[in-house]
Amino acid sequence: MNLKYFSLDEFNCPSLPNSGKNMDSKFLSKLEHARELAGIPFRITSGYRTESHNKSVGGVPNSSHLSGVAADIAVGSGNERYVILNALIRAGFKRIGVAKSFIHADTDFKKPNSVWTY
Repeated sequence: MNLKYFSLDEFNCPSLPNSGKNMDSKFLSKLEHARELAGIPFRITSGYRTESHNKSVGGVPNSSHLSGVAADIAVGSGNERYVILNALIRAGFKRIGVAKSFIHADTDFKKPNSVWTY
């Protein structure tokens, strides 16, 4: 997949080199669209995860990161959080988690549409 704003390496699990290739292409296309709409860089703090890494970071057992349809994006300010959140919604993301230091976005069709906080 040819990405304009990201490299697959940004989505690698720390415990598995080259695992960014396990990311879902439709998810990545939607994230690229959100990045385009935001007009600011997205720093990915978590993309694909192995089961062991997911467990070590406290991820839920059915985490969308395990199937390559989720990413966490770092945020540093309220304005940056607003810009990224607005772009994700405009790009069509319907599952978004908002934390103090990151925003989670996923396209897991097996789960209900939702916005939550950490």
